[in-house]
Amino acid sequence: MPIPKRPDPDGPRLRIGIAGAGHFGRFHALKVAASARSELVGVHDPDHKRAAAVGREAGGAPALDLDALIGCCDALIVAAPAEAHFALAEAALRAGRHVLIEKPIASSLDQADRLIALAAETGRVLQVGHLLRYSAEHAAITRRITRPLYIEATRIAPFKPRGTDVSVILDLMIHDLDLVLAIVDSPIESVDALGAAVSSAHEDIANARVRFANGCVATITASRISLKTERRMRLFSEEGYLSADFVARELTMIGRERGLPLPGTGGFRREAVSWQDHDTLAAEHAAFCASCLDGAPVAVDAVAGRRALAAALAVTDGIAESRRRMELSGLIAALPG
Repeated sequence: MPIPKRPDPDGPRLRIGIAGAGHFGRFHALKVAASARSELVGVHDPDHKRAAAVGREAGGAPALDLDALIGCCDALIVAAPAEAHFALAEAALRAGRHVLIEKPIASSLDQADRLIALAAETGRVLQVGHLLRYSAEHAAITRRITRPLYIEATRIAPFKPRGTDVSVILDLMIHDLDLVLAIVDSPIESVDALGAAVSSAHEDIANARVRFANGCVATITASRISLKTERRMRLFSEEGYLSADFVARELTMIGRERGLPLPGTGGFRREAVSWQDHDTLAAEHAAFCASCLDGAPVAVDAVAGRRALAAALAVTDGIAESRRRMELSGLIAALPG
């Protein structure tokens, strides 16, 4: 990914460090280095050579140990594996640093609550990297569908070793869980779920049916052992039918208010929208800088991150309950031990 030429900043820049030099850490480093509002001051990773390579690619930022990185930055982006999220974010917040933490916010709700309390105590920004919230697709959906009755989300991809330290629920499904929670904006009433570990120690495929207190129902499917990549969301409401393709960056809506008339349909219209130039990660970074430098509201705060984690853990519990029933009925064999 080439680094665009950075214009001269109009004001102060946010000094940002990256904790985690893996797949996402590299992308974060490149975005920070390309931004007019931020400065990449260093990269930390247990693999020092990897950290140094990412730093060089992002304009020459040094590879630093964690204490040195926290000591020289205003804000830390946590892009390490999920089990390290809490410790890294806690260390940064206690040092008075702002934090952008990749999803999930933490490994448990207790950890999430402790981070929320610490951010409030220190007065620091704690933003959670639920990337889809900054997408053009999300903005377009929420402008068109305000009262969804049913949502169907599919997020499937071929197998990759990266991300298998957690289940497909925390790896992939949590994206759609967060998006659905933001769109529906109602408490979860019940969750029925199924899943199985096929190629790793955690669930690699999962399906959840989530019923909300306002009556809306969402069916969400995630897989990381598929033959193709598909990221789609379909929404049904009295406002119309909407289909969003997050891979093709296209949205189609059938309703009565928008788009071109569909002959012979009794007044229905079809609207088609596409995006090719919206940079979702850059939008996430811009929002983080605005919150840290300007005091702008945090678009996806720690409370939203906790809510998505709670939903993901509810799906995990639902899968465990379904498995218990299947074992009792003899449909599947009980796990050893």
